[in-house]
Amino acid sequence: MRLVKQVIGNELTLFEKKFSDSVKGTNPLLDRVLRFIIKRKGKQMRPMFVLLSAKIAQQISEKTYRAASLIELLHTATLVHDDVVDNAMLRRGFFSVNALWKNKIAVLVGDFLLSKGLLLSLENEDFTILQITSRAVKEMAEGELLQMEKARKLDIKEEIYFEIIRAKTASLLSAACAAGAYSATGSLEVAEQFRGFGEKVGIAFQIKDDLFDYGQDSIGKPTGIDIKEKKMTLPLIYTLQVADAATKRKIIYIVKNQNTDKQKVNEVIALVKQHGGIEYATERMNQYKNEALSLLESYPDSEAKEAMKELVQYVIDRSH
Repeated sequence: MRLVKQVIGNELTLFEKKFSDSVKGTNPLLDRVLRFIIKRKGKQMRPMFVLLSAKIAQQISEKTYRAASLIELLHTATLVHDDVVDNAMLRRGFFSVNALWKNKIAVLVGDFLLSKGLLLSLENEDFTILQITSRAVKEMAEGELLQMEKARKLDIKEEIYFEIIRAKTASLLSAACAAGAYSATGSLEVAEQFRGFGEKVGIAFQIKDDLFDYGQDSIGKPTGIDIKEKKMTLPLIYTLQVADAATKRKIIYIVKNQNTDKQKVNEVIALVKQHGGIEYATERMNQYKNEALSLLESYPDSEAKEAMKELVQYVIDRSH
């Protein structure tokens, strides 16, 4: 992401300082956990989307940095809570907060991060940005619950799958883009355009995650994890739509009853590949990517716009 760093590198450095300042705790235990979280933060893709959206729409302001901090606070809080829900012991190759400090502390730290985000917006009267992001958090919870409800049945139709990932994954990225654009322009119309852009990128992002489950072990994520967890991803949904009745019954039986048997999971992966599930999901991912990029065409050509295109391509090309 050379151009991204070139265009908003200084702004990202400034954002990191402002974000660190915004998560200072009030007691030693909280400070220890927060320092641990900040040290192991990911690629900061969402703040990049906030900053670039503002720069394409107009220009980055103090409000933009607060919007980026709010998005990152909410995102971090949901990750901490997700690890508790999933009983996950690792996060990005390191121990998760709940693995080191147990569930009770992890939940409370997640709550603290959420409240810091709310206060950051309220104290600066960023009410519209808070509204944009709060809606995303509500949709993320609804998407997760819908996925849990449907996962038991293994008969998810494609439209339900897209409803789940639009809410669960794409909503926060769409909020990041909308908040960034609004922080620069104060226009709800421009914010809505960027919300649509972010939603399409977010859907492409999740389909890419689905495809990792059918790749090689060398890509950084083991294969077959989604099948073991009975998650209905797009390559699998498509395969169940086009396969004959006997193959469909076989796949469903394995996913329901033999999902811990590596050899059987590999059989499902082979059947998905054989029935064109990978090609179909890749085609849909690229369709959403292209639709997203077309929404930027009404904005003048600029380094920021090119950097955003590079960031979107990174979402599609990433290896983990």
